[in-house]
Amino acid sequence: MKQQFDITVFNGDGIGPEIMAPTLDILAHLSKSGGYSLAFEAVPAGAAHYAQTGESLPDASMDAARKSDAILLSAMGLPTVRYKDGTEISPQIDLRKALTLFAGVRPVRIFPGQKTPLNMPEGKEVDFVLIRESTEGLFHTQGCGEVTKNEARETLLITRDISEKLFTFAFGLAKERKDQGRGEGLVTCVDKANVFRAFAFFREMFDAEAAKHPNLIADHAYVDATALWFVLKPWDFDVLVTENMFGDILSDLGAGLMGGLGVAPSADIGLDHAVFQPCHGSAPDIAGRGIANPMAMILSGAMMLDWLGLRHDAPQLVADGTRLREAVEAVIAAGNILTGDLGGSATTQEAANAVITQLDHA
Repeated sequence: MKQQFDITVFNGDGIGPEIMAPTLDILAHLSKSGGYSLAFEAVPAGAAHYAQTGESLPDASMDAARKSDAILLSAMGLPTVRYKDGTEISPQIDLRKALTLFAGVRPVRIFPGQKTPLNMPEGKEVDFVLIRESTEGLFHTQGCGEVTKNEARETLLITRDISEKLFTFAFGLAKERKDQGRGEGLVTCVDKANVFRAFAFFREMFDAEAAKHPNLIADHAYVDATALWFVLKPWDFDVLVTENMFGDILSDLGAGLMGGLGVAPSADIGLDHAVFQPCHGSAPDIAGRGIANPMAMILSGAMMLDWLGLRHDAPQLVADGTRLREAVEAVIAAGNILTGDLGGSATTQEAANAVITQLDHA
C-alpha cells in the first residue's frame, strides 16, 4: 500500500489561508494515527498573486499540481481584482480544464441536527450528489467570448469524449452509493433537451451509458423543473448529472438546502487528477478576522482522503475520510461551537478544534 501522498496546496485569497491552515492540521492529525503520510506543498496562485505579479496560475504551480497525488484548493478570487476583460481571477477553472477534471462532485446532505430552510417531513432524508461537467458546456469560451458594440456571444460545447467519461463516472458513483446503502441507484440526467439540440445529444449519450447498467435506474429531468424539485422534494434524488453552467447554479441551490455554502464541499475529478475545494468564495469582507467557517474546507479534505483511499486501495484513508465527515456533522449537530454563519459565535480555530476533539473522543 502506498503510504506517502504528495498534496499540492493552493491557500487561496481572502479567507482562503485562514480555513486552509486548520484543515491541514486536522489532516496531519489523522495521518499520524493512520499509518500514512501527507506531504503538503503550498504553491502560489489566485487574485492577490495576480495583482502582484500579473500571473494568476504560474507554470511552476501547475507543474506541481500535475505531479502531486491530489490538490487541495481554498477559496479563490477577489471581486476587486479582475482580468482586463472584466472577469474575475479563477485559477480553479483553469485547473479543471488543464487537468481534464470533467466530474464536478457536489454532495448535498442534510443530517440530523443540521439547520435547513426546508420543512423536512418526518422520515425523509436528503443525501444526494450533483455531478457537474466541469471542463466544457457554457464555460467552453470562458475568457474568449465574442463581444462587439451591440452583441456578445459565448459558445456551449458538448463533446462525446467528455460526456461519455462523465456518464460512466455518474453511474459508477450511483453503484457505489447503492452498495453502501446510501441510495437506490438512481441517476438523473438534468438538461434542456426539449429546446436545445446540444442537450438532446447530451441525453442520447446518457441513455447509451444507462443501457449498460440494468441494475441501476436512469431518469431525466429538465433543469427548470429540477430547481423546483430541489425545493419541494430533494429527498427523491440520488445522483444527478448535468452540464457545467446548470451544475454551477444547481450546486449553490443545493448548498442553500444545507443551510449555506459554509458547509458545502466539492471535488473536481478526472481520470488521473482531482482538486478538492469548498464551494464558497473568498469572503474578503471578513478576511483577517478569524471568524470564517472552516467546515466546507475540512469536508473537502475528507473527500480527498476518500478519493485517495479508493484510488490507491488504502482503506485507512477511506475510513479516515468517513471519520472526518462524521466528526464535522457531529459538531454541527451539537450546535455548541459554530461560526457566525451557522448561528454561533465561534472563531475559525475554535470550530476546527471542536472537530479534532470529536475525532479524538468518537
